[in-house]
Order: sequence, then C-alpha cells, then structure tokens
Amino acid sequence: MERSGKKRRYDETMLAVVLVLVALGLVLLYSTSAYNGRVKFNDPLYYLKKQGFATLIGLSGMIFVARIDYHKWIPLAIPGYLAAVALSVAVMLFGDEYNGSKRWLSLGPLSFQPSEFAKVAIILFLACLVTKNARRMGKFRTLVLMMLPVLPVAGLVGASNLSTAVIILGIAVVLIFVASPKYSQFIWMGSAGAAFLAVFLAMESYRLERIAIWQHPEKYEKGYQTLQGLYAIGSGGLFGRGLGSSVQKLGFLPEAQNDMIFSIICEELGLVGAGVIILLFLILIWRFFVTATKAPDLFGALIAAGAMAHMMIQVILNIAVVTNSIPNTGITLPFISYGGTSVVFLLLEMGLVLSVSSLTE
Repeated sequence: MERSGKKRRYDETMLAVVLVLVALGLVLLYSTSAYNGRVKFNDPLYYLKKQGFATLIGLSGMIFVARIDYHKWIPLAIPGYLAAVALSVAVMLFGDEYNGSKRWLSLGPLSFQPSEFAKVAIILFLACLVTKNARRMGKFRTLVLMMLPVLPVAGLVGASNLSTAVIILGIAVVLIFVASPKYSQFIWMGSAGAAFLAVFLAMESYRLERIAIWQHPEKYEKGYQTLQGLYAIGSGGLFGRGLGSSVQKLGFLPEAQNDMIFSIICEELGLVGAGVIILLFLILIWRFFVTATKAPDLFGALIAAGAMAHMMIQVILNIAVVTNSIPNTGITLPFISYGGTSVVFLLLEMGLVLSVSSLTE
C-alpha cells in the first residue's frame, strides 16, 4: 500500500509539539530529580542520563516507524496482542515489586514495564479488528465481541496497575465508539465498565483505602504525598518560584520526579508555566484529531484516535491525581515524568500517528 510517487509530508505541528514536550520533559526532569539523584546515587544527573538514553532510543524508533507505511504493521497486530498478554502474565509470575506493586520485568541490567507496550499493542490490534468488522459495528453483539479480547489484557494489567487498565479500557471504548454508528449502545458498555471497575476496587483492600485517603488525606499517613503536592501547587502562585527553586522536591515530596512532577512544575513555573504545558498537550491532542479526520482510511483514523484517547486520558488522570480531584493512581505525565519504558513506547506511538499524517490528503 505504498503511495509511490507521492512525497511524504508529516504533520509539522504535531512533530514540533512532540519534540518541544520531550525537550521540556528532560529539563523539568533534571530540575525535579537532581536532589534525589545526589542523595540516593551521589549523582545529580542519574535520572536525566537514564531518561536521556531512553529518549534517544524512542526518537530513533519514532523516526523509523514514521517512515514506514502504517499498513505494514497489520500482520504484527495479532502477534503484538499475544505478546502483550504473555508479558502481562510474566509480570504476575516473575515481575519485580516496587512500592508494593509488581509492574516491572527485568532482562539482565534492563527493566521495563510491559503495560506500556500493551497500550500500543491494543491500539494496533483493535484498529485492525474494528476495520475488518466495520460493516457490523452497528450491532451491539459486535461491540461486545470487540471488547472481549481487551479484557484479558486489562485484567492482567489491572491486577497490579489499575490506572493503566483504565487507560487501556478507555482506549478500547474510544476506538469502538469512533467506528460505531449507534451511540446509545455505549450506555450499556459504560455500565459494564463501571461494574468492571467496582470489582477491581473490591478485590484489593488497598484500592478502597486510596479512596478514603483521597477524601481525607490529612487523616492518613499515606496522604502525606498528596498534601505535599498540594502545598507545592499552592506555593507556586502565578509565576512560580523559578526553575530549580522548588522546596518540596528537597525530600518533602517523595519521588517527585515520577507521577507527582506536575506539582513541582506548578511550584517552580507557577500557573502560567503549568498552563503552557497543558496547552502543548491540547495542541497535540488537536493534531491527533485532525489526523484522524483526514486519514486516508478507517485503519489510519483509528490509530490516530487511539493515540488521542491514550494521551487525553493519561494527561487528565495525572493532573486530576496531582490536584486531588481523584484518588491517587500512580499514573505518569506523558513525556515529562521519569520512566524510560513510557517515553520509548510513547514516541513509537507518535511515529505511528506521524506515518498516518504523512498519507493524509
């Protein structure tokens, strides 16, 4: 399906925003993590070097994927899905535990989170599956059949990482919603999703405890991180204390470089700086939407829509957690939070969407 004779033209706005977010992410990560790196590893550049290495791999992968016609990934959709299931099972059996959760697999000196791979695998797999059944998407039975393969991955991932399972389910619902001509059926899907979430919350007592901590963080020892994050946001004011001048990152806010990094952004750069970060994400999501509406076929539109859903849900969840609008989920801020696996697979996903954008009319 190569478009011979036609020069590829990528979405320049999308590419520019991604590169700006990646660059800002590295700067903000260093500002946030230098103290922890110096205290824990006697190296203020510890986190930056690891994230920088992962970013180089991700950017190389993004360029490689963007230059390939996205239709060529169709034969790998089912193997990718099966690999996501297998890796999720492996995490449950052999995964490394960190902060009470099994989310990592180690391969020698390297460790990674298979759940990040699962997000991309589900986008590609469902895009193929829905495209093949496009004419039957008006039937409720077809919608259920489309969701069934997603449940094993969401269930396995959700056993130790509920927030990522919610993202995976959200991606699936958006992809099916985009391709469905009847929207009333999603009331039933929403009810089923709420029931699925309730079961997962009830399976582990610590998840119910998180709800109690969310409602009254001052009454629980584990609410300390939430309170310190709110203090950081409040102390930043309109323009912030200045880049590198955060007080909360000096041991007061645990693991500030991870899922709570947005609170340090608010403290150092203020409401204005945080607003710029949010604006960049909004522009990126808008470009995903434009790419989806102009895609040459349904498969390409679904890839862009899946990436849009992924980015939108993850950004909303992270900022909602940091502002204590929802219970703590441990989800990271895309491109900004520390996490090599996350940045690699996010950039590979961006490569897929850029490939779609290069073939739009």
